[in-house]
Amino acid sequence: MAELVPPSLPRPAPLVLRGREFDAARPAVMAIVNRTTDSFFAGNRHADDDSARRAVDEAVAQGADLVDVGGVRAGQEGERVSPDEEIARVVPFLAWVRDAHPHLALSLDTWRAEVAAAAAEVGLDLVNDTWAGHDPQLVHVAARTGAGYVVSHTGGLPPRTDPVDTTYGPDPLAVVRDVVATLADGAARAVAAGVAPERVLVDPTLDFGKTTAHSLRVLRHTADVVALGYPVLQAISRKDFVGETLDLPADERLEGSLAATAVAAWLGATVFRTHDVRATRRALDLVASVRGDRSPARAERGLGPSSTPADGAR
Repeated sequence: MAELVPPSLPRPAPLVLRGREFDAARPAVMAIVNRTTDSFFAGNRHADDDSARRAVDEAVAQGADLVDVGGVRAGQEGERVSPDEEIARVVPFLAWVRDAHPHLALSLDTWRAEVAAAAAEVGLDLVNDTWAGHDPQLVHVAARTGAGYVVSHTGGLPPRTDPVDTTYGPDPLAVVRDVVATLADGAARAVAAGVAPERVLVDPTLDFGKTTAHSLRVLRHTADVVALGYPVLQAISRKDFVGETLDLPADERLEGSLAATAVAAWLGATVFRTHDVRATRRALDLVASVRGDRSPARAERGLGPSSTPADGAR
């Protein structure tokens, strides 16, 4: 019989936010709260304050580590939102979240530097730049405020643009190479701007500037993104690549999202942006335990009253 060897698993770089460290043993769950009426998933439209506040309270109760607040739909459909309107939607609400949940890490989903600057006084922990540095000043706002920064990949598309006839060339791995190179360059710029490396997140940004085949391929190569040496964010929840793969509408994509989440976590991603906090938290904790990074909450099965696990918790 061949000698058994442990699986070779990617070792993710830790993320440090608000005095907490997130790593393979404790991946971070980022709850999504959209202050919009037109988000693609109807279950996460919280334009009014009461609905948004309930959503945050529920996310915290279900195990969220971060909350990501956005005021504009990412896709090209939907209403036009000015910077002033975006500020009005997100800044007072972020201030409420900071007061109500002082230990919760706050993330702002925006591509506009003026919106992040207006939110700086609430104590932002992360600026989620979904549109890959479209506003070159945004990373500098994050650095000045001491916030972390998300580096994304959109295939060069401007904000609120859906991909059409998207190609990266005949090589099937060209999209992976483009993602890795773009994220490496963006992370280096963030560090040069003054963002601490342990607060730079790289996000392959599935669906954005990608076909479903592209997103599946990039997900399969999550370990190559992890190898860049920065914590990796995967925003998978209920996205179109999940829906098209399984031929399901947004409100029926939970199981597919969790399956893709488990794959990404196994391959070393650290942070997961999700509409479904409790389910994602449980899936990530199980993957972390299977990987050997997290101890089970209980390990009693098959043990007598005086027994201890022979091989330890991990």
